[in-house]
Amino acid sequence: MNNQQSVAEAFIKYQTEKIRQYKADPSVPSFQLNNAEMELAQALQRKAKIQPTGGTRTSSNVILKVPKGTRDFHPAQMRLRSEVLNKITNIFKLHGAHQIDTPVFELKEILTGKYGDDSKLIYDLKDQGGEILSLRYDLTVPFARYVAMNKISSIKRYQIAKVYRRDNPAIARGRYREFYQCDFDVAGQYESMIPDAEIVKLLDEILSCLDIGKYVIKINHRKILDGIFQVAGVDPELFRGVSSSIDKLDKSPWEEVAAELETLRGLNKKQIGTIAMFVQISGSLSKVLNILMTNYEIMACSLAKEGIDDMMLLINYVKALGIPDSRVLFDLSLARGLDYYTGVIYEAIVESTTESEAIAVGSIAGGGRYDNLVGMFDANNRKVPCVGISIGVERIFSLLEQRKDSSLKPYDVEVYVASAQKDMVGHRLRLASLLWDAKLKAELSYKPNPKLLQQLQYCEETNIPWVIVIGQDEVARKVVKLRNVQSRAEVEVSESDIVSELKQRLAGAVLPSAVNN
Repeated sequence: MNNQQSVAEAFIKYQTEKIRQYKADPSVPSFQLNNAEMELAQALQRKAKIQPTGGTRTSSNVILKVPKGTRDFHPAQMRLRSEVLNKITNIFKLHGAHQIDTPVFELKEILTGKYGDDSKLIYDLKDQGGEILSLRYDLTVPFARYVAMNKISSIKRYQIAKVYRRDNPAIARGRYREFYQCDFDVAGQYESMIPDAEIVKLLDEILSCLDIGKYVIKINHRKILDGIFQVAGVDPELFRGVSSSIDKLDKSPWEEVAAELETLRGLNKKQIGTIAMFVQISGSLSKVLNILMTNYEIMACSLAKEGIDDMMLLINYVKALGIPDSRVLFDLSLARGLDYYTGVIYEAIVESTTESEAIAVGSIAGGGRYDNLVGMFDANNRKVPCVGISIGVERIFSLLEQRKDSSLKPYDVEVYVASAQKDMVGHRLRLASLLWDAKLKAELSYKPNPKLLQQLQYCEETNIPWVIVIGQDEVARKVVKLRNVQSRAEVEVSESDIVSELKQRLAGAVLPSAVNN
């Protein structure tokens, strides 16, 4: 380790301990904790830059490394990713969603003008035979294009696919330039707030089953936020830009956001002061609604009143769905900087991490209602109301990888076919084929005459639970020895019964008294 790396490691250790102390001391202001977490994230990013990349040069002088903001995934990591994606997919299906897929690139004009300040992060491609293309930035805009192009009036869909953003990567925090999103959307004209409440339920189910620790689902409403801007006297043409600035409050203190509102957005001190009165309010759904409903100016604003009426319905539906109040937060600073949101907006964050974790992954899901997006792609401006959520699985993976690093196993093989003597290749292949045909995950050595001890050691190292051991005697008697790798207990089983016997044991049946230990 070089000197730069040593200094970085020392600072990260110091900063992690400071954050732990801040979290344990309720008197520490929240902005001080936020600043400390930002400094830690920046230190981790600097450390990643000074560490060796592992790149090597080939004989043709080409550097072997992955592009900035991307990564390779090893077998153990892919196993974890598959488990997470399967859990998410199962919950999507539980709610009746149908899977669709869209191209990885779109016509550039489809994507532009939909993402506010973030439009600069779109990856543009070269002219391809007269078509100006860009890599998709998210899965929502392509979905809206899909609905408009196919004249769909209602659909409940999910999509799990990669998206691309020309962002500054922060690998330690799960921020990449190429990453997966898991989207669930409901399109169609339905009774107010029922699909919106189902989104909250679905998100709560997913985060609960992924075992990521304590989390909170933040909720706000774009009409309430716009109503606050209107009460403050902000020009409606500035609403989206102001929202983009307010959206930074989860990472930056109010003082910095206020300075941006003045210098970049052109707001005056009085307007900023009025906005500050509201966007720093958060709490339970009922508490924040009571605050808003007792404010004369807000209730006199028809735009804000529409949002409050929606949120009153949402409270009733969230209660009916049995979602605990402790996991839902009404946060008036939540803005979601994308231009296309029109109603309820959501964001989920990991509320706290264990002392041993050195990262704060921040937002792990976001979404909301976007009733006008489909109409932008329809010649007759035919609107199809939509509401959806996107799960940021890369940040979830980063969190789970840290927690499970020591226990990650790259293999899920159920049984290994081993031989105790020479010249058994054909017999091992025959048994392996029998297992594969029965849909059992099986493996065997590619060596013609592997040593038994090496085969058994391989099973222990790779966590394979069962071994079938054969020799000339077992072949002659048409039996096999079934060995439990962990306990090293063995039983003889007829070849004709080995499949059913293995399935029983893999399902949790108890191994009989061992013989030939």
